[in-house]
Amino acid sequence: MAMFRLQSSKVLAVDMTGDAVKAKNGSMVAYDGEMAFKKLSGGGEGIRGMVTRRLTGEQMTLMEVKGRGTCWFADRASEINLVSVQGDKLYVESSNLLATDGGLRTGTEFTGLRGASQGNGLFTTTVEGHGQAAIMSDGPAVVLRVSAQYPLTVDPGAYVAHQGNLRQSFQSGVTFRTLLGEGGGEAFQMRFEGDGLVYVQPSERNTIAGDV
Repeated sequence: MAMFRLQSSKVLAVDMTGDAVKAKNGSMVAYDGEMAFKKLSGGGEGIRGMVTRRLTGEQMTLMEVKGRGTCWFADRASEINLVSVQGDKLYVESSNLLATDGGLRTGTEFTGLRGASQGNGLFTTTVEGHGQAAIMSDGPAVVLRVSAQYPLTVDPGAYVAHQGNLRQSFQSGVTFRTLLGEGGGEAFQMRFEGDGLVYVQPSERNTIAGDV
């Protein structure tokens, strides 16, 4: 299995010995050894993935990198976070997914309004299996624990990913900035209950929900 490590907070190094990884198309910045690159279709594998992409307009494009040596990945100087997937499912905004082990399965799943935060439909990217994934954030990500006693409410524009046994719902609300008269705020907020982790970034993307 390929080994993921952070060369810095903004550069991912992947050591491969004949292994394959999937990464965001165009994110390779350097490599040594022998590497082969192949463009893949985003949104999942197989016929189901093709149908889902057609229905949702999913624009995520991945490439497969296979070989022996080290390959370095980065994207727009974003901060990179390593996530271990151990038989569970990781949900991540498609624009925040940098790379995964070749053995991890990627797909798209209907998740309601939150998927609209990218403006590309009511779906989000899923990663499942056993291995490592690298996700990106605009600024250092904060990992927040959700427990039965402490549910979590998140601004859709700051959401990056989540994993674990979590139930997701939506509630109307306004942000503190809206009360101060700054910006449009978010018409909806994301609420997580159960047991798991939520990754948020210290910078908000523009969301459709904020204009509702």
